[in-house]
This record gives sequence, C-alpha cells and structure tokens, in this order.
Amino acid sequence: MGIRIEGNLFYIQSKEMSMIIENKEGDLLLRHIGGKIAKYHGSNAILEKDHAFSGNPTPDNRTFSYDTQRQVFGVHGFGDFRQPSLKIAHANNELTQFKLTSSEILNGANEATGLPNPHSTEDAETLVLTLEDKVAALELKLYYTAYADCSTISTHAEVRNLSDKAVVINRVLSTMLDVPASAYDVVTLQGAYAREKTVRRQKVEQGIFTVASNRGASGHSHTPAMILCEHTATEDAGQALALQLLYSGNFQAFVQKNQLNEVRLGIGINDDNFAWQLSAGDSFETPVALLTFSNHGLGKLTQESQLFIQDHIMPKQFAHAERPILINNWEATYFNFKKEKLLDLADEASKLGIELFVLDDGWFGNRFDDNRALGDWVVNEEKLGGPLNDLIAEVHAKGLKFGLWFEPEMISVDSDLYRAHPDWAIQAEGRGHTYSRNQLVLNLANPDVVAYIKAAIDKILTENTIDYVKWDYNRNITNIGNGDTYLATQMQSHDYMLGLYDLVSYLTEKHSNILFESCSGGGGRNDLGMMRYFPQVWASDNTDAISRLPIQYGSSYLHPTISMGSHVSASPNHQMGRTTPIETRGNVAMMGNLGYELDLTSLPESDKEVIAAQVAYYKEIRPVIQFGKQYRLINPEEGSNEAAVQFVYEDKVVVTYVRTLSTIEIIETTLKLKGLEEEALYCLQGTDQVYSGAELMYAGLIAILPQGDYLSKQYYFVKQ
Repeated sequence: MGIRIEGNLFYIQSKEMSMIIENKEGDLLLRHIGGKIAKYHGSNAILEKDHAFSGNPTPDNRTFSYDTQRQVFGVHGFGDFRQPSLKIAHANNELTQFKLTSSEILNGANEATGLPNPHSTEDAETLVLTLEDKVAALELKLYYTAYADCSTISTHAEVRNLSDKAVVINRVLSTMLDVPASAYDVVTLQGAYAREKTVRRQKVEQGIFTVASNRGASGHSHTPAMILCEHTATEDAGQALALQLLYSGNFQAFVQKNQLNEVRLGIGINDDNFAWQLSAGDSFETPVALLTFSNHGLGKLTQESQLFIQDHIMPKQFAHAERPILINNWEATYFNFKKEKLLDLADEASKLGIELFVLDDGWFGNRFDDNRALGDWVVNEEKLGGPLNDLIAEVHAKGLKFGLWFEPEMISVDSDLYRAHPDWAIQAEGRGHTYSRNQLVLNLANPDVVAYIKAAIDKILTENTIDYVKWDYNRNITNIGNGDTYLATQMQSHDYMLGLYDLVSYLTEKHSNILFESCSGGGGRNDLGMMRYFPQVWASDNTDAISRLPIQYGSSYLHPTISMGSHVSASPNHQMGRTTPIETRGNVAMMGNLGYELDLTSLPESDKEVIAAQVAYYKEIRPVIQFGKQYRLINPEEGSNEAAVQFVYEDKVVVTYVRTLSTIEIIETTLKLKGLEEEALYCLQGTDQVYSGAELMYAGLIAILPQGDYLSKQYYFVKQ
C-alpha cells in the first residue's frame, strides 16, 4: 500500500488495487487502474498514430492528440471531444489546458472542506498533483488517497482562481478515468419510489450513458454510483470497478465509448442547476469520490465496498455496533394516536423482546395530517398527554429505547414558521409555489435557516432522553430562485448541500450517542453523503416482503447490510395489497436490520408467538447479518422466481432462500454456498445434521419448500 513517485510515474496502491499515472510533459495520462502492479514497464502503452479528425496540440506531431489519450481529467477545447471534467468560464471562453507543476505525498488524507469525507485515515497516504493553466490563471489540484486495509482509492479535485478577476465554474467532476477499449458492461442502481435500487446491467455501446439527478437529492430513481465490469464478469470472476460519490444532491455519472472504442467514466455534481462564481484567490472543492476494484467478480466488489464504507464512511461509534430491533408506530396508527395507544404498543413490543420504540410523524405542533405544522418543532403535549420526556420515561421503564421522527428540511405553509418567515422557503419571486405532499423545502443555503433548525432540533434532543432519530425528507426541490442574481440562484443547489452537511454534522457530533437513520420517502436519499453522518437508512417505504427482495438486493450491492433498515409489516401489505406469511415477512426483514411496523395490539396470539420467536432468533444471528461477509447465491432480478443470500461471520453461516410463486414438476433448487472452509464441519442448527464446507459449496444444499406462494426458509449453520 501507499504512494510512490518513480521518475515520471505516480503509483497509488491500495490493498489489492493500483492506479498508475504518467506525467508526459505536464499532461497526466492514466496508464493503469485495476489489479495490483508493483512495477509498470509500459506494456499497455497506446500506439500513437494519426487518427482522422483528432486535433494535435503541436504542428510537428500528428500522432499525439488529447482525443486519443487516456487521462485523469478532461482537457476542454483542445481536441478532446469526449465529455470534459471541467468547464470554467474565464475571459471570453471555457478553454482550459492544465499542466503539472508539482507533486507531493501526504500522510493521511486531505479533506474536502464542508463536505463528507472518509475517516480513519491514519494508515492512508495521499498523492497531491498540482496543475496550472497559466493563460486562464487557474490552478487544479487532484487528490488521491490510498488505504492499507481496502481495495479503494478516494479522490477529489480543487480549483483555485489565481487571477484578479472572477471566473465561473460550469462543470467540475470529482473524478474522471479513461480505460482501454474492451467489451464492458455498466451496472447501475435505478428505480422509483417504492422500488428503489433496482440493479440494471447493460452492455457499453458507442455513445454516452448517464445516470443523474436534478431533484436536489440523489433520488429514488438513480444512485450516485456506477460499476464498469468486464462483459463476462460474474459474481465470482472477472474485473469490476465501482465509482461512488459522497454527495446527496444533484449528481451525474456517465460512461462514454468513443469512436475508437476507448471508454471514459466520470462522476460528480450535475451541471444542471449548477454554476459557481470563483472570486480572485478563492477555491472550490468537489465532493469526494470512491474508486473500488475487484479482480474476483461482482461479489468481491460488494464485499470490498461494504468493508470500506463500514470502516471509513459510517460514524465509527455505530459502524460495528449491533443495531436494535425496533417497532415503529407509523403503519399501526399513522397520525391517529394518543399516549395510551403508544404505550400499549410499547408494552406489547417489550413482551415480544423488541428493543426500540420509534414515534413517527404527528407528535409536534398542530400536526394531525401531512398538510400542516412542518417547521414548528414544539411538542404537542395535549396529543402526548404531557411532556415528551414523560412518555419517554414510561417507554424506557418497559425496557425499550426511544426514537423520534423529524423532517427538519421542510416547511408547511400552514405553520407558525411560514407565517413568520415565508421567505425561508425555496421559491422564485413572482411565481406561485409548487407543492409536493403539500409542503415546501426550507432554503438551507440561507445561514439563518440552518441556525434555526440547529437550535430547534438541538433543543428537543437536549431536553429529552432520545436514543434514535429518524430524519425524513419527503419531497424534492423545485422553484429554485432565491438568489439575488441568476448566478446566485445557480449556486443555490450546492449551497443547500453545504448547509445540510453543516446542519447534520453539528447535530450528529453534538449528540453522538444517538443513532440517526436517514429516510427520504424510503430510499430517496440513500447515498454515502448521508451515510457519513447517518449510519442507518430506511431503504424503502415499500414494506411488502416480495417487493423488498430486489430493493434489498440493490441496497446491499455496494452498501453494508448493517446500514439497511427492514421491517415486518401488516398483511395484506399497505403498499402492495399482497398477503404473505409472517414467516416470510420475518425472514426477508432479517436480511437487514430487523424491525416491525404494524399494530402489535391487534395481532392474534399465534402471530405474536411467531414474532417473539423471530426476535429471539434474530438476536442470535444478528452479528452474522450485520457484520458478516455477504454472498449472493440467487439474485432476485426481473423474471426471477427465487432469491437466496448468504452471510458468513466467524464460525456462523446464515442462508435465506425465498421462492415467490409455487411451482410444479420442477426439481428443487440446489444452493451452492460460498466462502466456507472445505475441511470444516458445519452443523445445521435445530438438527443433528453435519456437512463439510466442501460438500455445501460444491455439491450444494437442496432447498425444500412445500407448495404455496411467497414461501421462504432460513438455514443457520455453526462450524464445529
């Protein structure tokens, strides 16, 4: 691991990953990114020749063109016709031609100011490459940080204005990479509300494929991540490279195959609704991007990404701490509750062994439906039958922790806050509001708004003994227009994110004992920017067990399983109307952080007995799910009738198998387990049956279920 500079080569080495950059007369060329190479001798150097319509920066060399070189940032306007990584308006054009001026190696990492950064960088090293465009009087710094314990490199960029006049940044990506021509697939996580994180895989063809958000949040439909893999890559074989962005706002990620079949990848802030004025002497830093590599298939890429996020992104105090089993009152009561109902729910939860009671929306202000009171963070003592802390004390007395719902970034027109500060909402002068869920978004680009929310939420958290916070965000941003000028408005989207990160870093650091969960109508902001502060995510409002299979598959494709909240809800399901057995609902929820979201007081005793057994069982296997290595055995992709996931931790193995629809005259599925010790013996719990690791991996395990739809089975093995 580490950084080396040898001659004109820069080596950036993480655990099983190398990035090698060449300095060629001031131009930075990417010679390799992928598997570990200790010493590079130019085996894959581009054959430089005259390509038609590729511009040459010097008249005496028709074989060198930026259009044909593999680079780490896109030179704009000098013959590279691919997507650039920078577009900066200065003088009367956007032309930039940066040349390397210096390099240095730092211990640890250089953090992007005001943005989420990886932590625990003591065993990391950072390469800083400084470039300058003397004509435009601009400086560009590229930061690459290598980690000893992970096959991941983090990177970001910084632009500084060296001139005495303001310039305007119209595009600045966090990272860009050019890789050799080959047969590639691109994997992305897409979807919509209630079907988030759908895994999509398609062949990379000539042209540009982009995933992006201009919603003011990363969104339900796209995730700020992209995987480039060999076309032949499988779960267990082949090369794969993931790009991920630590950012929760408007983003773009693209893969471009040019006329020569070379491939360019990029990720960063979306150009849409973005511009940034850079005054003389000022600098702009991009969000951090992660590059993660696997030489052993997509399954290994998942494990490497999950490892890095758990060790370097999630807050340290929660990254390796078991998550509590919770009951959330939302689907049990919605807004219609009194103190007595809440305590009845808590009482039933305590009897069943549940560990955390979460009070969802409706506890504050004049909040009796979703049309009012957002922004008025004052406890409704009439509804709660007294002070909030009295309710909390009674819940704690039942042996349960207490959690509370907030939606701090929003405001209702029917609220005391709006009546006092209507200008605090994001809006365009002279135009009416655009509503979503009958609410507006507070302008976190305004420091006064951030200060108000800090004080209001801090007061609740300080005066009450709260163990858990669910932080919701239930609409996207429209009507951007609060700036005094067009340019100021274009800066508002990123300024909003800086305000948000200031807000959440303040609250999570001051209240570091509280477990914060991010929610945005489910997974509408399920990204690493939020995960840096909120170590748990409500993956989807869709709690239907069968719908949850592809959602949880995609959610854990790059993110740790411990980050994913997953609940057992009522049947028929409130979102899908589907009826599923409580056993299957429990088994699917146990593939993440188990919780319950239904009215425990109205359940038959038989269901309560099942839940009590589920809770006790999950407490036994919880470390395996939350800390173990994940292996995908059968993926719940479109058209699939099955799903199977395996977790291995220390000497324990958990396998969950789900069959969607009943079958006839089909031989039962054989599950071939992974990651076991060949000679070791594994006992199937609840039986006396013992199998060798080799037998379970190579011969496999027959999954036997009775006739019927939506059935499942869990296998729990302990190594003898």
